[in-house]
Amino acid sequence: MTLRPLLVAPLALLAACQTTPPPAPQDAFWSALSSHCGKAYAGRLVSDEAADAEMRGMAIAMHVRSCSAGEIKVPFHIQRADGTWDRSRTWVLTRTTTGVRLKHDHRHSDGTRDALTMYGGDTETPGSGTAQDFPVDAESIALFKAEGRTVSLTNVWRVEVEQTRFAYQLTRQPPNARLFRVEFDLTRPIPAPPAPWGH
Repeated sequence: MTLRPLLVAPLALLAACQTTPPPAPQDAFWSALSSHCGKAYAGRLVSDEAADAEMRGMAIAMHVRSCSAGEIKVPFHIQRADGTWDRSRTWVLTRTTTGVRLKHDHRHSDGTRDALTMYGGDTETPGSGTAQDFPVDAESIALFKAEGRTVSLTNVWRVEVEQTRFAYQLTRQPPNARLFRVEFDLTRPIPAPPAPWGH
């Protein structure tokens, strides 16, 4: 009976000193992206490759259109030279048992799926709370081979969500080296664009 008061005080002191650990990097990343749910932002092409010449200087927008605990959909809209908009692309991020997955949902204007769709990859490292990398997965490699897109077999996609900027990036290793990067200003929301094709 005399020991009980002596034990209670140290245990209470230990409990008072405990702090909540910071969220795991992918949890923090997911939370950061989810915080923009429902909002849309204008952006620009920042890479400089000939393959993207038609897109240079054109208006682009991303829209964090839908969010749940396991899935976030982000349509990517690109204005064409004639003033119309290409609404064929949606980035689909999902939580998996081992990390985060990124897939690309490509549709035609009538809503039907493109032959080259739902490709992407899973994270292989914890990444950080502001950036995650997605190396091409086996399913996508098989799709690229079947569709004659063997240049894409070393694709690595990257998504960044910082305080003032969202970025989407594609890199590819030699001999088919590639860099595509677009950035969006998260400090200035814009009106939400129409739904992407097929959604």
